[in-house]
Amino acid sequence: MATRRTLVRLTAAIVAGDWERLAELRRTAGDGEPDAAWREAVLQSHLFAGFPRVVEACEVIEREGGLGQPGAEETGWSPDRAERGRELFHSISRDQTAAVRDKLRGHHPVLLAWIEGHAYGRVLTRPGLSPKRRELLACAALATLGQDRQLTSHVRGARNLGATPEDVLATLDAIADIACPERLERARRTVSDCLRR
Repeated sequence: MATRRTLVRLTAAIVAGDWERLAELRRTAGDGEPDAAWREAVLQSHLFAGFPRVVEACEVIEREGGLGQPGAEETGWSPDRAERGRELFHSISRDQTAAVRDKLRGHHPVLLAWIEGHAYGRVLTRPGLSPKRRELLACAALATLGQDRQLTSHVRGARNLGATPEDVLATLDAIADIACPERLERARRTVSDCLRR
């Protein structure tokens, strides 16, 4: 199975559009990789990088040997996962759930439905990666993108799901050569502040 470090670097390379690094990750993939965890990390990346970048990532990976054949559990689709999405959203946000929902709904009524229904219900509740690992990948993506406010929320979410401070810091260490240095330094300060609270 793919290591946490590999998945973090895979995610960061996709959101950064670092196609050379992504190709190298695929070329040096370990035995049994890419596996379901790889495929889930690639799919999840669309939440942060958009579909065009994920399609390009798939093209790069395909040139280097592909993502492997998805198993039946990966391709099954349940159209009604909204309730599972709301449950996961609450598990991650905990006592902040109502405030975050109100904020998202205030931006646009459809935004909350999309985030809970699609991001959480259809993507983040899929098999192949644990919720804790998915949150750490979200931290990698958000640090790479320089999205400090959302990074704070997802660091808290990772901690709420059982990630240790060391897990979060190791996530940032794993992307040190991928993320823009200024963004990474801001992310380190954001994470440090968040972990002190």
